[in-house]
Amino acid sequence: MKPRSAARKAPANRPTREVILDAAERRFAERGFAGVSVREIASDAGLRNQASLYHHFKNKKALYEAVLSRGVEPILEMVAASDAPSDTGIVLERMVDYLASHPNLPRLIQRAGLDDMKLLRSTVTKLLSPLYTSGVSKLAGSAGDWDASEMPHLAVGIYHLIFGYFANAALFEMILPEDPRSPAALARQSHFLKAAVARLLGPTAAQTGRLASR
Repeated sequence: MKPRSAARKAPANRPTREVILDAAERRFAERGFAGVSVREIASDAGLRNQASLYHHFKNKKALYEAVLSRGVEPILEMVAASDAPSDTGIVLERMVDYLASHPNLPRLIQRAGLDDMKLLRSTVTKLLSPLYTSGVSKLAGSAGDWDASEMPHLAVGIYHLIFGYFANAALFEMILPEDPRSPAALARQSHFLKAAVARLLGPTAAQTGRLASR
């Protein structure tokens, strides 16, 4: 029997669980929960068989939940750390850096809304609702002239400003003159986000955004 290729083995310096989560994140982002088999994920992670994966995760649903939770938790922490309008620019910079280093996550979240809600509604709701709730709560304290009834729309709009760029990076790569993931493009996107969100939040936030961008 031929030995397995070294490329199929999990990197020795990373826990097997994390390697599995990386492989699952890529697959789920590409094809959604229903479109991916545990066998494919195990193979991508360099495991001998599916049984090795089940040693770390009870089932496919548990794996999906772990993948989505791992990606969303740092974002929740960033949002929670924003205590004042003056923090907004810093949080947005961190968000851009995080999403740029986790390119599959925005597509995973987008896929959750497109396909995965059909089979995993309770899981998706449980993991993504806190992000929405936290975002609306933070906006309520720094949203200038926006009415309380408009907060959900404002939150959704800002979500699309931040995540839409990364979720659709493959499309933008085909139509834009520059790679949207290049350092220069990401720096411009970060600058744009700070200016756009500051204007949305009102005069005080806009002034803060201008100062933060200098």
